[in-house]
Amino acid sequence: MTDIHQATDALSPSEVTLHPLEPLTLEEITAAVDIVRTEQQLGEDVRFVSVNLHEPAKEIVLNFKEGDEIAREAFIVLLDKASGTTYEAVVSVTEKRVKSWKHIPGVQPAVLFEEVVECEKVLKAHPEFQEALRRRGITDLDLVMVDTWTVGNYGHEEERTRRILRSLAYLRYKPTDNGYARPIEGIIAFIDVNQMEVIRVEDHGIVPVPPEAGEYTPEAVGEMRTDLKPIQISQPEGPSFSVHGHEVRWQKWRFRIGFTTREGLVLHTLGYEDQGRVRPIMYRASLAEMVVPYGDPGVSHYRKTAFDVGEYGVGILANALELGCDCLGYIHYFDALVTDGFGNPVRLPNAICMHEEDFGILWKHADWRVDRTEVRRSRRLVISFIATIDNYEYGFFWYLYQDGNIEFEAKLTGIVSTGAVPPGVKPKYGQLVAPQVNAPIHQHIFCLRMDMMIDGVNNSVYEVHTEAEPLGPENPYGNAFFARSTLLATEIEAQQTIDPFSARYWKVANPNVQNCLGEFVAYKLMPGDNALPFLHPESSIMKRAGFIKKNLWVTPYHEKELYPAGDYPNQHAGGEGLPAWTQANRSLENTDVVLWYVMNAHHVTRPEDWPVMPATYIGFMLKPVGFFDRNPSLDVPPPTSAHDHCCEHTGSK
Repeated sequence: MTDIHQATDALSPSEVTLHPLEPLTLEEITAAVDIVRTEQQLGEDVRFVSVNLHEPAKEIVLNFKEGDEIAREAFIVLLDKASGTTYEAVVSVTEKRVKSWKHIPGVQPAVLFEEVVECEKVLKAHPEFQEALRRRGITDLDLVMVDTWTVGNYGHEEERTRRILRSLAYLRYKPTDNGYARPIEGIIAFIDVNQMEVIRVEDHGIVPVPPEAGEYTPEAVGEMRTDLKPIQISQPEGPSFSVHGHEVRWQKWRFRIGFTTREGLVLHTLGYEDQGRVRPIMYRASLAEMVVPYGDPGVSHYRKTAFDVGEYGVGILANALELGCDCLGYIHYFDALVTDGFGNPVRLPNAICMHEEDFGILWKHADWRVDRTEVRRSRRLVISFIATIDNYEYGFFWYLYQDGNIEFEAKLTGIVSTGAVPPGVKPKYGQLVAPQVNAPIHQHIFCLRMDMMIDGVNNSVYEVHTEAEPLGPENPYGNAFFARSTLLATEIEAQQTIDPFSARYWKVANPNVQNCLGEFVAYKLMPGDNALPFLHPESSIMKRAGFIKKNLWVTPYHEKELYPAGDYPNQHAGGEGLPAWTQANRSLENTDVVLWYVMNAHHVTRPEDWPVMPATYIGFMLKPVGFFDRNPSLDVPPPTSAHDHCCEHTGSK
């Protein structure tokens, strides 16, 4: 196995400024922070929520040629904790000046990691919290673990005027064990994180702390399985991909890697080489939002409605991935650069992992008449990152295939969110996963934003479903069925839900380009597992996350429309984002379109999810449909026993 570690901040300026979408370097982040701090005379109370590349206009990127001058800019979100005011700044690193400075009234930006850390310290020092613990016989504060949650919006004045986090507590057996195994039920604290003061501590009554530790480390589990034999993944000649800065070439795929504090991994300018040129498919693709509503109405759980992208930022919570654990094989790592709340650059090592995987049979046919079999092995390129958000781990994976398929997959693991119930109680809105430990029913809802560009900027979107032909002259034997394609001409028409009973999918076509059969070139979005929310339309979370009521939305491209719940969902009353934009019912015909796909991992918890949850997968596919004139993977060479071990076998004699 070989490990290639390519750090973004280790590249020379000449390498990283070859393209306008290269992420900001360490030097550029430092310069941008210094410029805005000096020019706006920022005081000690101002925090840097995020510092990211201010991506150039699409036409600049698409018309860029090597050697063109590049204007480097940073987009910065700031919070003045003294006044509770939020600002957005665009800083020109090239011109060394602040190009724009804008006050954003009435919003709360994403939670800062320093706020989470400080909340635990402040709460543990508070007399009311300590007294609530003593009533439960808990005196060792070192064994108390505090989780902080955003509070949402339930119409209270404090949600409008103060920046608040809500804290729940857990009790460890020892400092290193699983705190989620022993919830301290009934104690809920609200903290003003601008003033860093406890607003109130609520005690809703004593429930016994669950008795078991819920440990999962090898030392706690005990004897491990002994019958697993090693699997070696070897690429002695190196990988099939090449990397320059953040540009990647693999097989016939061409794309760029991006990374933001909020979204994490971003794919830019994704295209496939065919007919002597790179044919564009997507301009930009990312996880735009993720909301996790819990179905338990109890006081400890009803406010669990985290917007993990917009309220926390999955990018800044990215793990450092390690060879042999998160990724296997010949790996290229990309570091990411973010800032802490004080504007200091922070390097996230190995934030993005890229490697190749064998993926079974690509295609095969055995012609028995001539005694000849042709078979090809499928290989895919994997680009991934993993974020830890308190108890859960989320892996986000893009897969590129040799036949032109694109797949996105989210992998959910970690520890389920828990509460305590009295002995003998069976929870209605959850599942006992251990004695007295309730894991509430919930959903993980992901929204992917895909700026499509099928063989050009102007595209149209169709809904396709299959129908049975009625019995009659055209179907005398009752066996006929066909696929019907319907143009989605406006934003309202394009608000769709999945329908597996009609084999529904959605097709993005370029009406200006035809294949050899005279049909529009296209890609189709194939839904995977999915569900709809079980939330009342008038509930707070449905008002704030209105995008989750549909599985598909389509909008005409607008550079400011990036997040389906709006730019600042933290403590927002709702109504922003996709539900607001699409009221205009704009035309979608033969224009620059953006697909928003919403997938819902419905989690009815189970004992097998405890004490750590086996990974659950949910995803979708983008598949060419008439984009190519024939199977684009015909030129993949046959496998050989020397390289692919096709001939190795065991068996009885």
